[in-house]
Amino acid sequence: MTEPDGGTRRPALLTVDDDPGVSRAVARDLRRRYGERYRVVRAESGQDGLDALRQMKLRGDLVAVILADYRMPNMTGIEFLEQAMDVYPGARRVLLTAYADTGAAIDAINVVDLDHYLLKPWDPPEEKLYPVVDDLLESWLCSDHRPVPETKVVGHRWSARSSGVREFLARNQVPYRWYQSDQAEGRRLLEAAGHDGMRLPLVIAPGGDVLVEPSDQDLAAQVGLSTSPAEDFYDLVVIGGGPAGLGAAVYGASEGLRTVLVERTATGGQAGQSARIENYLGFPDGISGAQLTDRARRQATRFGAELLTACEVNALEVSGPARTVRFADGAAIAAQSVILTTGVAYRKLDVPGVAELTGRGVYYGSALTEAAGCEGQDVYIVGGANSAGQAAVYLSRHAKSVTLLVRGASLEASMSHYLIQQIAAIATIRVRTRTSVTAAHGEDHLEGLTLQDSASGSSELVEAQRMFVFIGAAPRTDWLGGTVHRDPHGFVLTGPDLVTEEGRSPAGWQPDRLPFHLETSVPGVFAAGDVRAESAKRVASAVGEGAMAVMLVHRYLEGL
Repeated sequence: MTEPDGGTRRPALLTVDDDPGVSRAVARDLRRRYGERYRVVRAESGQDGLDALRQMKLRGDLVAVILADYRMPNMTGIEFLEQAMDVYPGARRVLLTAYADTGAAIDAINVVDLDHYLLKPWDPPEEKLYPVVDDLLESWLCSDHRPVPETKVVGHRWSARSSGVREFLARNQVPYRWYQSDQAEGRRLLEAAGHDGMRLPLVIAPGGDVLVEPSDQDLAAQVGLSTSPAEDFYDLVVIGGGPAGLGAAVYGASEGLRTVLVERTATGGQAGQSARIENYLGFPDGISGAQLTDRARRQATRFGAELLTACEVNALEVSGPARTVRFADGAAIAAQSVILTTGVAYRKLDVPGVAELTGRGVYYGSALTEAAGCEGQDVYIVGGANSAGQAAVYLSRHAKSVTLLVRGASLEASMSHYLIQQIAAIATIRVRTRTSVTAAHGEDHLEGLTLQDSASGSSELVEAQRMFVFIGAAPRTDWLGGTVHRDPHGFVLTGPDLVTEEGRSPAGWQPDRLPFHLETSVPGVFAAGDVRAESAKRVASAVGEGAMAVMLVHRYLEGL
């Protein structure tokens, strides 16, 4: 990797091509036109390009445009750009491609939010290269391209709250750097903050403010996430920020409804924690849950939806035409309509030792922030559905081995076929069927598990430092009390499920009509996604239900 010497650090244009002749040619043409205002950085492999980006990130440099060749060994241009997005999400992305590869370039528009694909050769550059780069630089300059200062988190490796803070920041797309309190840099930060390290984690905001053992709401407010509503009354309140809630927020706001989305932790829900979603329409190469969530969140805010984070809803009240949503901190907002999209939570593994070790080696969901800590370790995953399978595939890149513990006789009944095939092809993943965890062992962190084979009844003790739990799902509906009708498992009943065998509306129903398809037993209150009884439990169907619920909200409002 080469770059010109210079004094002040100008924004960079990065070009990546494994052909030295092409690499020099594109760098030469870029320097000829943009060399006075931008540094042109040249890399001859995808890995060299990523290393260059990470070095610039550490220095606080700006990167305006990234140009990558499609056909490179070991890492294609698309794969490189997808990883580059995580380092410099604001940089404009260009794929250099031959005419025969234009199909791949078009696919890349979805995979990496490609800004442009450029056919080789681009001679003369005055006609084919410079106009494209001029437009991209103008777009980049108009955006907020400044580097985002990082939040620093100092904590103990096996602290449950330290893990929770890291997970909260990561899921909310807040850049942060992690320092262990027993390592040199962590100790230096504690000393600089005048803290003795007895109460952790310590969070140092970009401006220098220090938070000790912060709550999610304190953390959200400090890093710039919105936690308080801007208004008292809305057309639509969406409760829950998973795929259904984000879909509802996008369609509600884009159709002119004053829309606010309220989320207790972070947008994305369980889907947002998925390392790779490969069966979502329009993304043939898959997309991470974090990337899908980020795009949906930006889309919702672009249309004018208001997003509230770290807001715990604890009551829904009906007063005439108003539906009032009350928060745990005593605040409240009212609206003409409400869409419930609170999703589900993984059920707790109720065996000895698990509760005490949660966050200290035992995690619910994918806990992607813990993946790096799995390097060289034997990891156990409890569950046999898609979320468990996606986590197994992702963690296999880091861990020495991954063992899937499945209570059933096989994966076929609960996991998608494509995931089963992927798992079978990865040598470091082992599937143990008819096996359950009966105890977790360890002092300050997880050290071992007792496993039982239901077929033979035999038990064994295995060493383990990480266990990720994906066992079924329980709806987040206890806070609703008796406001809306629910099934015996707590899922919200809607539409046809509320109508009696005689074709009558549910008890207490006021309107002179039957409930709409996604409407609950309270007129104007709808449910979509996993929280709804008999829903499909898929990302695509959740997004669709969120959009459909908005259409039904319009019908409801027209009838008022």
